[in-house]
Amino acid sequence: MHPSSGRTHNKGIMNKAISLALLVGGIVLIIYGISASDSLSSSFSRFFTGSPTDKTMWLLIGGIVAAAVGLFGLFRGSKSP
Repeated sequence: MHPSSGRTHNKGIMNKAISLALLVGGIVLIIYGISASDSLSSSFSRFFTGSPTDKTMWLLIGGIVAAAVGLFGLFRGSKSP
Protein backbone atom coordinates (compact mmCIF):
# COMPACT_ATOMS: atom_id res chain seq x y z
CA MET A 1 0.00 0.00 0.00
CA HIS A 2 1.31 3.40 -0.97
CA PRO A 3 1.76 5.86 1.95
CA SER A 4 -0.26 8.59 0.24
CA SER A 5 -3.24 6.34 -0.58
CA GLY A 6 -4.89 7.11 2.78
CA ARG A 7 -4.68 10.83 2.09
CA THR A 8 -6.17 10.36 -1.36
CA HIS A 9 -9.11 8.41 0.11
CA ASN A 10 -9.71 11.08 2.76
CA LYS A 11 -9.54 13.81 0.12
CA GLY A 12 -12.19 12.00 -1.93
CA ILE A 13 -14.49 11.76 1.08
CA MET A 14 -13.96 15.45 1.84
CA ASN A 15 -14.75 16.40 -1.77
CA LYS A 16 -17.96 14.34 -1.63
CA ALA A 17 -18.97 16.01 1.65
CA ILE A 18 -18.38 19.49 0.22
CA SER A 19 -20.30 18.58 -2.93
CA LEU A 20 -23.20 17.25 -0.88
CA ALA A 21 -23.22 20.41 1.25
CA LEU A 22 -23.29 22.57 -1.91
CA LEU A 23 -26.16 20.51 -3.30
CA VAL A 24 -28.21 20.78 -0.11
CA GLY A 25 -27.40 24.49 0.25
CA GLY A 26 -28.39 25.08 -3.36
CA ILE A 27 -31.72 23.33 -2.87
CA VAL A 28 -32.39 25.42 0.25
CA LEU A 29 -31.60 28.64 -1.66
CA ILE A 30 -33.91 27.59 -4.50
CA ILE A 31 -36.72 26.93 -2.01
CA TYR A 32 -36.17 30.34 -0.38
CA GLY A 33 -36.08 31.96 -3.83
CA ILE A 34 -39.38 30.37 -4.82
CA SER A 35 -40.87 31.42 -1.49
CA ALA A 36 -39.57 34.98 -1.98
CA SER A 37 -41.08 35.10 -5.46
CA ASP A 38 -44.50 34.50 -3.91
CA SER A 39 -44.04 37.30 -1.36
CA LEU A 40 -46.02 40.55 -1.36
CA SER A 41 -42.99 42.70 -2.19
CA SER A 42 -42.12 40.52 -5.17
CA SER A 43 -45.73 40.74 -6.35
CA PHE A 44 -45.58 44.56 -6.24
CA SER A 45 -42.26 44.52 -8.04
CA ARG A 46 -43.63 42.24 -10.74
CA PHE A 47 -46.72 44.45 -11.10
CA PHE A 48 -44.73 47.68 -11.57
CA THR A 49 -41.54 46.49 -13.28
CA GLY A 50 -42.56 43.17 -14.83
CA SER A 51 -39.80 41.28 -13.02
CA PRO A 52 -39.36 39.87 -9.52
CA THR A 53 -37.14 41.53 -6.90
CA ASP A 54 -33.35 41.35 -7.09
CA LYS A 55 -33.27 39.30 -3.88
CA THR A 56 -35.49 36.67 -5.46
CA MET A 57 -33.34 36.51 -8.57
CA TRP A 58 -30.08 36.21 -6.59
CA LEU A 59 -31.52 33.46 -4.39
CA LEU A 60 -32.66 31.48 -7.43
CA ILE A 61 -29.46 32.01 -9.43
CA GLY A 62 -27.22 31.24 -6.44
CA GLY A 63 -29.24 28.15 -5.62
CA ILE A 64 -29.09 26.83 -9.17
CA VAL A 65 -25.34 27.41 -9.42
CA ALA A 66 -24.61 25.84 -6.01
CA ALA A 67 -26.82 22.82 -6.76
CA ALA A 68 -25.20 22.35 -10.18
CA VAL A 69 -21.67 22.51 -8.72
CA GLY A 70 -22.70 20.08 -5.98
CA LEU A 71 -24.19 17.63 -8.48
CA PHE A 72 -21.11 17.88 -10.68
CA GLY A 73 -18.87 17.17 -7.69
CA LEU A 74 -20.93 14.15 -6.63
CA PHE A 75 -21.09 12.59 -10.08
CA ARG A 76 -17.53 13.43 -11.10
CA GLY A 77 -16.14 10.75 -8.81
CA SER A 78 -12.78 10.66 -7.17
CA LYS A 79 -9.77 10.06 -9.34
CA SER A 80 -7.85 7.08 -8.04
CA PRO A 81 -4.40 6.16 -9.33
